[in-house]
Amino acid sequence: MVEPANTVGIPVNPTPLLKDELDIVIPTIRNLDFLEMWRPFLQPYHLIIVQDGDPTKKIHVPEGYDYELYNRNDINRILGPKASCISFKDSACRCFGYMVSKKKYIFTIDDDCFVAKDPAGKAVNALEQHIKNLLCPSTPLFFNTLYDPYREGADFVRGYPFSLREGVSTAVSHGLWLNIPDYDAPTQLVKPKERNARYVDAVMTIPKGTLFPMCGMNLAFDRDLIGPAMYFGLMGDGQPIGRYDDMWAGWCIKVICDHLGLGVKTGLPYIYHSKASNPFVNLKKEYKGIFWQEDIIPFFQNVKLSKEATTVQQCYIELSKMVKEKLSSLDPYFDKLADAMVTWIEAWDELNPPAAAAANGKA
Repeated sequence: MVEPANTVGIPVNPTPLLKDELDIVIPTIRNLDFLEMWRPFLQPYHLIIVQDGDPTKKIHVPEGYDYELYNRNDINRILGPKASCISFKDSACRCFGYMVSKKKYIFTIDDDCFVAKDPAGKAVNALEQHIKNLLCPSTPLFFNTLYDPYREGADFVRGYPFSLREGVSTAVSHGLWLNIPDYDAPTQLVKPKERNARYVDAVMTIPKGTLFPMCGMNLAFDRDLIGPAMYFGLMGDGQPIGRYDDMWAGWCIKVICDHLGLGVKTGLPYIYHSKASNPFVNLKKEYKGIFWQEDIIPFFQNVKLSKEATTVQQCYIELSKMVKEKLSSLDPYFDKLADAMVTWIEAWDELNPPAAAAANGKA
């Protein structure tokens, strides 16, 4: 049986990597007691907490953490009419935290994710591994059979082109989970007792042209490189679909990363996912997505962005037009989603003016 790590007695890291360049974004509807376990690894960093649901409910944050907390009233106040692009009663609300952050890097984690143990029983500092992933290049143009060649003890194998060994900048680091796997509702129903105990000590670049199912519960990214595309769509209250927020963002960021020559990594780090959600509730949220994805994925596989699209924003606006043109026939929801994608970019640029970004040395 897989158990979470015991972090009692582990001191807070006195020299955390990228302390002043990274925000941790947490969506929640409950007290954040789980942060006690994460204290040795996360306390030095600034938190952005996005409170979903009832804005009058008080959320308890353990003492010693530096944080700002936003609820629905704050989102409405800051974004005005454009707040309609931020989902309600769904963890997709986390992307508001991405928008208001002023840091270069984001790590986002769910409140039912605990510290994992590696095979030797050592507590896994997930954030540190994400940072290592992001600071090392990716290799999307040619697959290395020893996986990440930049990790200690690995290298490029015989036959790997020397012209490609410099790699490309890494935009996204996608982590995995021990204990409760990230399954859809039908798989949950047929495998109710299945737990993931396999700890695979590997990080790999997802090849160019290959999509993947991105999970938002253990994820880090370079906000400067891909932030404006990390929109988790319209989900939850008032929408016909849920639990596809991170999937949608993953498909969008992957085609844009491929177009702009950026890398996406998956594998380490692991977190311990503590709680299985109700498969019957999940099925209600997912059932349209399960049908729609058979059309959505071929759509993304055939996306061709123009040479004129040289920024993330330009790519995303082009993509929104394609969504409206190609997917609206699937369901009117996609026409609404395409409009929300445009609203998201407008809101992003209002809070993150391109001139200010350029002055800070950002692309």
